[in-house]
Amino acid sequence: MAAAPTGPLAGMRILDLTTVLLGPYATRILGDLGADVIKIEPVEGEGRRDSGPRRSKGMAQTFLVLNRAKRAIAINLKDPAGRDAFLRLAATADAMVHNARVKAMTRLGLDYEGVRKVKPDIAYCYAVGFGSKGRYAGRPAYDDIIQGLTGMPSLLSEAAGKPVFVPINMADRVCGVYLANATLAALLHRARTGQGQEVEVPMFEMMAEMVLSEHLWDNYFVPPTQTKNRNRMFDRRPYRTRDGYICVMAGGDKMFTTFCDVVGKPELKADPRFAERTQRSVHAKDLYDAMEAALASRTSAEWLPLLTQADIPAAPVHTMESLLTDPHLDDVDFFQIEEHPTEGKLRAMRLPMHFSATPAMNRRPTPHVGEHSLELLREAGLSAAEIDKLVADGVVRAGSSG
Repeated sequence: MAAAPTGPLAGMRILDLTTVLLGPYATRILGDLGADVIKIEPVEGEGRRDSGPRRSKGMAQTFLVLNRAKRAIAINLKDPAGRDAFLRLAATADAMVHNARVKAMTRLGLDYEGVRKVKPDIAYCYAVGFGSKGRYAGRPAYDDIIQGLTGMPSLLSEAAGKPVFVPINMADRVCGVYLANATLAALLHRARTGQGQEVEVPMFEMMAEMVLSEHLWDNYFVPPTQTKNRNRMFDRRPYRTRDGYICVMAGGDKMFTTFCDVVGKPELKADPRFAERTQRSVHAKDLYDAMEAALASRTSAEWLPLLTQADIPAAPVHTMESLLTDPHLDDVDFFQIEEHPTEGKLRAMRLPMHFSATPAMNRRPTPHVGEHSLELLREAGLSAAEIDKLVADGVVRAGSSG
């Protein structure tokens, strides 16, 4: 049995009714911070359990990554007995997190009003595709849909020649971090006042804010300004060297002057287009073209130490394979080879945060379906007879660690 988790959220119990990616990512963050996260699944298990590479059924890579640091109970919430058992568990919780449709939770009697009857001070937090006051409320939403609605493929079309998605589940992961933060804020309010509350985190609005904070540009002003210079985000790029690509950032005036000296192009300092930061922003494409031309004369391995020694931010362009061997990640023990009880050795990525007073450590391995059903029902106060009946009736699945 894994040791009790430690960290700033140690002692907090969070009921996790999330599925797919956004929600489990949020609750995994909370688990990594030391919370007792209890994953609620249907008796057949969450469908995501078999999505991606795997060694055994129900324990695919994506699921393993998203659901470590949690305990699991498998229960049929559509059955009245299952719902009642869940509410007894909810009465012991500090927070509840889900990313189901609000109407579905209302039908189950597990909306905020239903849960607060047994736990008035619950921090009840959930993600939805679209805010409840808008015309899109209640529509299904996935990462692809939200990326498209917030213009991300159109932004990338300039480089790709056609609209393309960011090749990670950007909306799911960003909104997962928002959902975790919203839950922490609700828990802080609860600790200060003793009051629970309902918190809604809408994906569309959250991602629209993130994208537009970068690209609202002159439309930030009402009416729009007449400053129509191009947003440099469209022109920035990794720079080609003699044998590959590197990333370089020389934004400030002093830094740019140093860059010109390092690459042996003093004439760039005298160019009126690049003389000071405002002008360099206006002429960003010309600037980046000139920087790339200067860097083409040497290899990446030659440039990187020279730039770093001059205190100019520079880095290689990693592949997914070379990222695994980055020496800095090795220095900070970012990757840890862990032994899962049934899945063998796994390359885990530890929580990259450091707390001086409350170091976070949660060694609970990703659970199998219903692995902790019995112990959690006992903790909720159900008797042995009540638990046996739930299992016998198929309302609860009593799993194992294999």
